[in-house]
Amino acid sequence: MKAPDFWHRPDGGLMAALLSPLGCLYAIGARARQANVHPWRAPVPVICVGNLVAGGAGKTPVALGLAEQLKRRNKAVHFLSRGYGGSVQGPHRVDPINDSYRQVGDEPLLLAATAPTWVARDRAAGARAAIEAGAEVILMDDGFQNPSLAKDISLLVVDGSYGFGNGRIIPAGPLREPMADGLARADGVILIGADEAGVSEHIAAAGTPLFNACFEAGPEAAGLKGETVVAFAGIGRPEKFFATLEEVGCTLAARHAFADHHPYTPAEIAVLIRQAEAKNAKLVTTAKDAQRLAPQDRDRIKVLTITPKWEDEEALNRLLATLEDDARTEQP
Repeated sequence: MKAPDFWHRPDGGLMAALLSPLGCLYAIGARARQANVHPWRAPVPVICVGNLVAGGAGKTPVALGLAEQLKRRNKAVHFLSRGYGGSVQGPHRVDPINDSYRQVGDEPLLLAATAPTWVARDRAAGARAAIEAGAEVILMDDGFQNPSLAKDISLLVVDGSYGFGNGRIIPAGPLREPMADGLARADGVILIGADEAGVSEHIAAAGTPLFNACFEAGPEAAGLKGETVVAFAGIGRPEKFFATLEEVGCTLAARHAFADHHPYTPAEIAVLIRQAEAKNAKLVTTAKDAQRLAPQDRDRIKVLTITPKWEDEEALNRLLATLEDDARTEQP
């Protein structure tokens, strides 16, 4: 689904007001879930990269960036994901060659290109499987609101241009839980881009450490500079991808926004290919969208990746260093 426009408006308008009672019930349920579950603590460190809002904030690129940091520390990192959109219950180790996004989800396929990745609806069971396979650190892509697995470090990713939307709880707004509750459980907030939504004051009031970062275009940008492109994306905020293409010097002949995790049909891709050919343009999408393309289409579509650039990388390293001397014994 696409996020409703009123989720982003400052007050949300009439629709947000009408839905607020349902948002209150949602918040009560979220608090009850956190209070009534006894989490399993793994014998290895667990890092969670999550967010407070429904929709894309950049969790997966941040998780990939953190994995590279941990690998430089000679840690055997394994990703753990729910596998949103996939049919596999797990625990299942993702096979990037033979698994499809319909089985494991698009994000796990993207993660599996960097480190071993596990899909599991039961996060604790997934963590156990990863540990048995040699994981020294478990890096969760999403799962901040899932209390079944204890986290040693929880990081919230916030898009600086969107922030917390209208500040209301689902379905009145995009928040998955009350803002104060989430910030109180977080060990840090990673703010992506300039704070256009004024979230820094909320983060400061909660006393949550703030890490500033931005997304940089990957090496493919050099080959796209100066090119005319037809862009398409089925991510949380496609407009961010379109803006990145313009920043690297592309001229956008057309832009097509699809819902997050949209399953592309052959007919849809054929239309996009014909449009790009008619405009003498290159057809470009995101790395996440590429996981949902048929193999025969991938050679005809360019992919632009993004990576996080940390404003203060040393501060992030100090946080990760707190895991170095983490010794524990497995709980039953």
